[in-house]
Amino acid sequence: MNQPATDSPDLSVCLPVFNESGNIETLIDETAAAIGPTGRSFEVICVDDKSTDDCLAVMRGLTATRPWLRVHASRINQGQSAALAIALRLARGEIIIIMDSDGQNDPADIPALLEAMTPDVDCCCGIRGKRHDTWSKRVASKVGNGVRKLITGGTVTDAGCAFKGIRRRALGEIPVFNGMHRWLATMLEHQGYTITEIPINHRAREHGVSAYNNLDRALRGLPDCFAMRWYSKRAVRGDRWVPDED
Repeated sequence: MNQPATDSPDLSVCLPVFNESGNIETLIDETAAAIGPTGRSFEVICVDDKSTDDCLAVMRGLTATRPWLRVHASRINQGQSAALAIALRLARGEIIIIMDSDGQNDPADIPALLEAMTPDVDCCCGIRGKRHDTWSKRVASKVGNGVRKLITGGTVTDAGCAFKGIRRRALGEIPVFNGMHRWLATMLEHQGYTITEIPINHRAREHGVSAYNNLDRALRGLPDCFAMRWYSKRAVRGDRWVPDED
């Protein structure tokens, strides 16, 4: 059922991981189960951001029976964006799928995401429907998305949703910075890439606690909005180094 990864798999699933020992095994296996029926070769790349629980040991143990699983351990804790940047650099698939590692993104949505990524689409973003979050987090997200769109001029509906599919060719000009993971689709849009969106399932967290709070998101997010406004005026078009085909 599950296709092992090759040197050039069709899909790379990138999971930045921090203290998710209670969630990660289930998520990894659900991901493989969701991709298997599509017949596509794949790899799952987990980058551990110096977890303080036994998450890294759990993931390394899983590699013995899951040849498509790749685990990288960061030497120091640098945050979600740094872990994601490492995973993106390691990815070999034509299409890269990004999810949070807390289990709230549902791997069962992967086939719909792949279907939405027609040849003319460079990035597909999830829009969380019925959110299994606190009331305050849902309100903060709605306000934050409105402020982002107003300041940056972007059109992404749910910028805080990690669930995305991106063509690897579109990632060549993405700058890496703390908070980058929240702005991937916006930066791609400013670079001229084609973005589409699909509704996705959102699940309750079964184990562990979120590493973010509303105040933290607001203090980081507002300056980033103005940075993205600047970037929208200065961004270069994507694929500029790809030579024309004969």
